[in-house]
Amino acid sequence: MKTDVELSDIEQLFRDFYADAPFVKVSEKAIDLKQVVNTNRCVIHIEKNGNVTVIHSAIDNLLKGASGQAVQNMNLAMGWEENLGLNLKPIAF
Repeated sequence: MKTDVELSDIEQLFRDFYADAPFVKVSEKAIDLKQVVNTNRCVIHIEKNGNVTVIHSAIDNLLKGASGQAVQNMNLAMGWEENLGLNLKPIAF
């Protein structure tokens, strides 16, 4: 996406939007897949080159993409904590 908005402002916009999302993290560093493997987490990294902004995201499609999403939805439907049973540790922090 082309924009003249500063990278720090874009990152803050994403942080504000996902502030209440327990499984979304906006990272200042490039994404390492070890950050998401075996978790229900989504990691977002934003980079800018001139006026071109690129947004990267990574998930473990077995957990966040399927079974973890089902558990998360069940938790919400039952009125339980959204992250109940989903606080899994990634391979790397």
